[in-house]
Amino acid sequence: MTARDAAVLRAEVRVRRRDFDVDIALDVAAGETVAVMGRSGAGKSTLLGALAGLIPLDGGEIAVDGRVLDRAPGLRTAPMHRGIVLLGQDARLFPHLTARENVAFGPRAAGVSASVARSGADEWLARVGLPGAGDRRPVELSGGEQQRVAVARALAAEPRVVLLDEPLVALDAVTASEIRAMLREHLAGVTAVAVTHDAVDAAALADRLVIVERGRVTQAGPVREVLTAPATDVAARIAGLERLVGVAQGGAFVRGGVRLTASDAASRALAGVDGTPLAAVFRAVDGRLGEGFRATVAHLEATPTGVRVVTDAGAVEVTPEAAGRLGPGDVVSMSVAPERVRFVPAS
Repeated sequence: MTARDAAVLRAEVRVRRRDFDVDIALDVAAGETVAVMGRSGAGKSTLLGALAGLIPLDGGEIAVDGRVLDRAPGLRTAPMHRGIVLLGQDARLFPHLTARENVAFGPRAAGVSASVARSGADEWLARVGLPGAGDRRPVELSGGEQQRVAVARALAAEPRVVLLDEPLVALDAVTASEIRAMLREHLAGVTAVAVTHDAVDAAALADRLVIVERGRVTQAGPVREVLTAPATDVAARIAGLERLVGVAQGGAFVRGGVRLTASDAASRALAGVDGTPLAAVFRAVDGRLGEGFRATVAHLEATPTGVRVVTDAGAVEVTPEAAGRLGPGDVVSMSVAPERVRFVPAS
């Protein structure tokens, strides 16, 4: 599929849930991949289910290339007639069919002859790194191999839109990296919406990133822009950043007893007007204990490289030796070098 063949997806998804309503507007350009991230239960899977036709709308409309698929009330297109394919955590291959027949299933259902569909399936299996695997059944494939077959099956059907629901979450880190690279190659020019919990997936696969919290979009934009300037605490956690909200005062960021300065021109400009609401963002690994402002320890978390000391003024990652005998309630001094802090507008 090429960008010229790809579809435009426009959706206003409104679904009533027991705890909150999902109300998300989503526009995806032809050939664009949009990543959707947020906490568990934020409404991401509800969004994908509605786009795939598995969850009925309570309001809104879903259209692909101007063709309205769903409109509430009164219009709903069955999943198999939407031109949209959903690829999830479970490959969900047909256990009784070979890899070749699994991949050929979509084209054959669309009326392609068996010989042409099977030949195309072998080509797709080779593209996803499984040449010669056509005669193997799912039980004979590893988890990573099954997911490769699932990708081939999805794309062989020539869908107008591809939906990805955390397809890498059940894979080990090495296999996930391989499948991610393969997806990046084969999704080029395909209109796609990818739900993920991993910022690496968003950065590798997507053009834009949408943050969803309690059924609403709280931030959207180019992936790098959202990850480097998170507008909410949830977005900051996704990006692996600490985010403190305060105001500009005397050219610095101030929040209670916390005072931070930044060295980049954009941050200094934002801090130049006293009273301007600011968010200071920094990485925990760039913080230091032993000097600066005072903070109270909330809890400690072990990390692969040390200990994350979480305080009421952000977190700092230090060595186990530096963490010493620290515990909840202890008061520490911490600082972040100006070149490691950025200020962004805070609403």
